[in-house]
Amino acid sequence: MRSVRARYLVYFQYVGTGFKAGWAGRDGLHQVTPLASVRSGVAAVRGSQRAIGVQNYLEQEAAERLNSVEPVRFTISSRTDAGVHALSNTAHLDVQRRPGQPPFSPEVVAQALNTHLRHPAIRVLQVFRVPSDFHARHAATSRTYLYRLATGCPGPDQLPVFERNLCWALRTDCLDVPAMQEAAQHLLGTHDFSAFQSAGSPAASPVRTLRRASVSPGPTSPFVLPQENRKLHFWTLEFESQSFLYRQVRRMTAVLVAVGLGVLTPTQVRVILESQDPLGPASCTLQGPQYGNEDPGHRTLGLAVESGHLDQYT
Repeated sequence: MRSVRARYLVYFQYVGTGFKAGWAGRDGLHQVTPLASVRSGVAAVRGSQRAIGVQNYLEQEAAERLNSVEPVRFTISSRTDAGVHALSNTAHLDVQRRPGQPPFSPEVVAQALNTHLRHPAIRVLQVFRVPSDFHARHAATSRTYLYRLATGCPGPDQLPVFERNLCWALRTDCLDVPAMQEAAQHLLGTHDFSAFQSAGSPAASPVRTLRRASVSPGPTSPFVLPQENRKLHFWTLEFESQSFLYRQVRRMTAVLVAVGLGVLTPTQVRVILESQDPLGPASCTLQGPQYGNEDPGHRTLGLAVESGHLDQYT
């Protein structure tokens, strides 16, 4: 009797502050490119190195308890940078049980993963059974990144301790938000975003379609004391696309903040985009990938998805 291999789509979230991982093969022998070796706080560290990536905890501590015939590997939809948080990232995995044993239900997989996860900053949200040819990264139709900014704060050390890893503290009392909103409109649509990608990006093409780029007042933080509330304000930057270039969101955020501070004008943002000339670095939270119509910042990053990420699938 043949054993049955079942594929699952796993939604999970994490606070990325303590993860600074690279990417390598399970046996530690696969070649690692310089880019991949530094970009992913969610990715795994292989071989003899200490497990410090989110994927290490998911695979080596939790998924091993599923007793799959073949080792369980997480194929992650979005490899966030070190320090980035995820409200909802996704991955697919295969579990092959021994002959005669039926596949686990999604509920059992979710419970088993959460039960054996030893890191308090990682949590499995939901698990779905998917077809054997489903691919978490290739099937995602939308990804959303969210940045949180704070104004009215002299520096990160002046933020409430609960907010220090959840927003980018700007050394200003105000931002020119209408100018930032005008500049964001220049980024919308299909463009060559070479000016906003880091050197060494593995993308075959720098052309991306930005569906949404918004700048809006954020909700008041419940962790701000009344005496601080009058001067401390939060702002939200949100970007949505099917996919992004390496560090594209960080760089778009940096440019929009420069507009808000009066360093750049909205027209200059259009010039930068059209120049296709890479810029200097910028910072974010991953809200999550989406699949179809259903939802089944150091510069401290925003909260949600490089600090935020949401994926959607069909």
